[in-house]
Amino acid sequence: MSENARKIVEIMEMIAPSYLAETWDNVGLQIGDLHKTIHKILVCLEITDSIIDEAVSKKVDMIICHHPLLFQPVKAIRKDNPIGKMIHQLVRHDIVLYCAHTNLDIVLGGTNDILAQILNVRETKPLVSMNKEKYYKLCVYVPKPHVEEVRDALCSTDAGHIGNYSHCTFQIEGVGTFKPLEGTNPFIGTCGTVERVSEYKVETIVSGGNLNEAIENMQKAHPYEEVAYDVIPLKNDIVKYGLGRVGEFTEAIRLSLLCEEIKQKLGMKYIRFVGDANKQIKKIGLCTGSGAEFIYDAYEAGCDCYITGDVKYHDAQYATGLGIAVIDAGHFETENIMGRTLVQRLNKIIEEKGFHVEVILSNTCINPFQTI
Repeated sequence: MSENARKIVEIMEMIAPSYLAETWDNVGLQIGDLHKTIHKILVCLEITDSIIDEAVSKKVDMIICHHPLLFQPVKAIRKDNPIGKMIHQLVRHDIVLYCAHTNLDIVLGGTNDILAQILNVRETKPLVSMNKEKYYKLCVYVPKPHVEEVRDALCSTDAGHIGNYSHCTFQIEGVGTFKPLEGTNPFIGTCGTVERVSEYKVETIVSGGNLNEAIENMQKAHPYEEVAYDVIPLKNDIVKYGLGRVGEFTEAIRLSLLCEEIKQKLGMKYIRFVGDANKQIKKIGLCTGSGAEFIYDAYEAGCDCYITGDVKYHDAQYATGLGIAVIDAGHFETENIMGRTLVQRLNKIIEEKGFHVEVILSNTCINPFQTI
């Protein structure tokens, strides 16, 4: 069956939690009704007139984009204004608009990790540390015969992940007591009688983004009518988040060859760079989109080269003074790569949940720049 927009928003919150977004950003549902039934979703970098035309022609119910349509409060919605015109068209065609911006840049597996993977940058960590995931300890009391079933239900939601290990849990045996009262339908025991049952306390760790789903799955697998469980906030720095990435190539590569490789992998006709074309590059910093403000951070991290987009003249002069190579790989080119991966992740989760929702990638080119 098809699902409403709220369910799709919940999936996006799992992929890129909105609380990771920077304070100046505007992410989440921007236009539409959470109760609208969604049959088809279009994924794109940003909203343009041509993207809306594509969505209408393909009978799309929801658009998920990277760049927000609405950054500042709207004082008027006029069709002679580009933003107002697009708002009018989305409302007229009843298309839901959802945005995942800096939260998708910051989260693990987001735009920066996608670029690092395409360029074969290894052992990455955030270039600029910012937010971090909230984690919780989830404890549940389970009768002995059902421990494995409940544990599997928890771990199917990514609970129990620590580093490169999954299914991390702890259990201890004890005796649980309870007295079913009038009107109850107990799985074990008799109404009005205090029961003593051999139980296990099962503990695991779960991220804030997966907490609700973990609890829901656990309750479905649990045999009791009323499930006893605890949710305890943790202060552990388990996963640190931030913008950009720092990593290394397996082997050093000449700057000029790296530029050619980036051109080929990102489908660019030309590329700009700063530095000695023969310089050997091993340690890399990168930030998708517009990240020239982090040139010094890349230099301070000991990077041989920094890759980003929207590099201005004075940014280039500053990098020259620092002695760090900089490659301007384009705002559009470094971020448009996120679409295919996001479509794959959405389709995978939607299939696992049994939803009948089609997710497609926009094939409309919206890069405003042309070269001759």
